[in-house]
Amino acid sequence: QVQLVESGGDFVQAGGSLRLSCAASGSISSIVFMAWHRQAPGKQRELVAGITSGGRTNYADSVKGRFTISRDNVKNTVYLQMNSLKPEDTAVYYCAATTNTIQWGQGTQVTVSS
Repeated sequence: QVQLVESGGDFVQAGGSLRLSCAASGSISSIVFMAWHRQAPGKQRELVAGITSGGRTNYADSVKGRFTISRDNVKNTVYLQMNSLKPEDTAVYYCAATTNTIQWGQGTQVTVSS
């Protein structure tokens, strides 16, 4: 079992930046993939960015060039650096860890004003 705690969500103006953090604990060695997802009101949850245990990354087209996912294996933490934020980035952002199942964090709210 893996436990995930997200932080860093905030209210920011368009064009601003935020960094989200996801601290993992528990069966860390069983994690093969970690990702950030988001869910806006009335919309389905969508994958934003992911990173493998080997460090390979992938991004949704809507955030390429603006968001960067990274991991600190010493701190067991995954980050999402979000730059040039847009109002359409407003959502609850969830961290997810894939082992033999998918474990989810509680989410952190990001609100971008125009």
